[in-house]
Amino acid sequence: MTDTVTRSIAHAQFTIEREVPVAPAVVFQAFADPTVKAKWFGGEEGWEQGEVSVDFEVGGREINEGTFEKKMTSRFVATYTDIVDNERLVYTYDMWLNGSHISTSVATWEFEPTTTGTKLTLVEFGAHLDGFDTGAQREAGTRDLVDALVNYLVAQA
Repeated sequence: MTDTVTRSIAHAQFTIEREVPVAPAVVFQAFADPTVKAKWFGGEEGWEQGEVSVDFEVGGREINEGTFEKKMTSRFVATYTDIVDNERLVYTYDMWLNGSHISTSVATWEFEPTTTGTKLTLVEFGAHLDGFDTGAQREAGTRDLVDALVNYLVAQA
């Protein structure tokens, strides 16, 4: 069988910062509680949810799969490597689109208390595989996801 995919790896890094008017414990809970996370993570119009499982502990895995407009199936599989309650999360994750492995990334989230709530800092390092996506595309999608988190948290204030 002949492989027609041109193999490549493109590396990318980005940082996203936001401030929210809630305490770090509220932000942390938005990740730690699967019911809460489901309210902001994914689920846009046209999204059909597939497999979801969350084992929120160091060494635990999270899986989130779904299909957008019956055309594109996205699969997110993360492994938590560091969790400090109300302060930080570190995880690695892999993404697939329609069965093709498109990336492996390391993501770090920090939750820093401020006088008015919490400063969120996300830093992500990615290896984008075989031209299926780019660092710029991932950053744009992640910014949308962070905005969804911020909107959820602001509504909780």
